[in-house]
Amino acid sequence: MTRRTDGDATGCRQVPRHRRDASDGWDPAGAPAATAEPQDGGGRVLPVRPVTVLRPAGLTLALLLLTACAESGGTGTAPAPVPEAESGSGSGAGAVVLPEAEDALVLQVEQTGGFVTPEMLAGRLPIVSVYGDGRVITQGPVIAIYPAPAWPNVQVQQADRSTVQELAERALAAGIDQTADLGSPPLADAPSTRFTLVTDDGPITREVYALQEAEGAGGLTAEQEAARAQLRDLLADLTDLTATLGDDDAAPAPYEPAAVAALARPWSAPADDTEQPELTWPGPELPGEPIAPGVTCVTATGEEARALAEAARGATTLTPWVGADGARWSITFRPLLPEESGCADLTG
Repeated sequence: MTRRTDGDATGCRQVPRHRRDASDGWDPAGAPAATAEPQDGGGRVLPVRPVTVLRPAGLTLALLLLTACAESGGTGTAPAPVPEAESGSGSGAGAVVLPEAEDALVLQVEQTGGFVTPEMLAGRLPIVSVYGDGRVITQGPVIAIYPAPAWPNVQVQQADRSTVQELAERALAAGIDQTADLGSPPLADAPSTRFTLVTDDGPITREVYALQEAEGAGGLTAEQEAARAQLRDLLADLTDLTATLGDDDAAPAPYEPAAVAALARPWSAPADDTEQPELTWPGPELPGEPIAPGVTCVTATGEEARALAEAARGATTLTPWVGADGARWSITFRPLLPEESGCADLTG
C-alpha cells in the first residue's frame, strides 16, 4: 500500500501557523512597534514579534496532530510483532504431519524401470517401506548361491511413532519435496529410484534416474551431484536402521505377510541343464489372471499364504511347480505389503 505523505514526508500534515486578525478581537494598529537600538552603539535593529496566542479549537487540533506524529516516530507505521508460532519456536515450520491412520504407509523407496523382464518388474519389492505404527519393511541380504532361494528375504523392524516422525523429516531435509532437475547421466537401461513421502495432505514423490549407478559417471552439474548425494545418504539411513538410530533393539526379523502373490509362467529347463526336483503346488489354482506379457498371477491369503511361504522356503527360483493338471510352472513369490491386497497392486 502506498503511504501518503505531506510536506516533510513524515505522513503528518504540516500544521498551518495561526495568524491573528480582527476576527480574534485583535487590532493590528494597537500592536507594539518595533524598537531599535541606537546606530552609534553598533547595535542591530531587532524586530519585536508579537506573541501568538492559539484559540482553544486550534490548540486542540495541534496537540492531536503532534501526538499522532510522535507515536509514529515520524517515519511511518511500526511493524507488527511476529506471532510466536511464526518465530521459529516449537517444532518449527515445515514439520511433517503424519497420516492419521497409525498403520498407514508414511515413507517408501522403490526402483522402477530398468532392463529387466516383465516378471521381475511385477514381482519387484520396494527397497524400504515405513509405516505409521513403526514397522519398517526392507529387503534383507540375499545369499550368493545358484540357483537363488525362491522365497525373498523380506525383513521387518519395529520402531516407535517418534522414530517414524524423525525418518519422515529426514526425507524432507534430503530434498524429497524439491522439483529441481536431477539430470540424465549418460547410462542406458538403469533403473530409477522413486522416493514417496505420505503426509496428512497426501503423497510427495521424487524420482531420480540411475541414483546408485551414476555416482562418479559424469554428465551432471555440481548442484545435481549434491542433490543426488543427499538422496543416496537418505537411502543408506533407511536401509540400515539399526546404525541410523543407534538402537540394537531394532534388529530385523523375518516378515510374515498376510497375503502372498505368485507370478507364474510355464516352466522351461535352464540353459545349463541344472536338474531341479519337482514340488507339488500348494496354492490357488494356476495359472491365474494375466498381469504382464507371458505372466499370470494368483493370490493366497490366511493359512494358504502361510503354507505357500513354507513351501517356497524349501525351493529355488528354478524349481518346477506341478499343478493339479500336471502342468509345470515357474513361480516368482511376492509377499504382499500391508497396503497391498492382491495382484492388481503389482501393476502400478
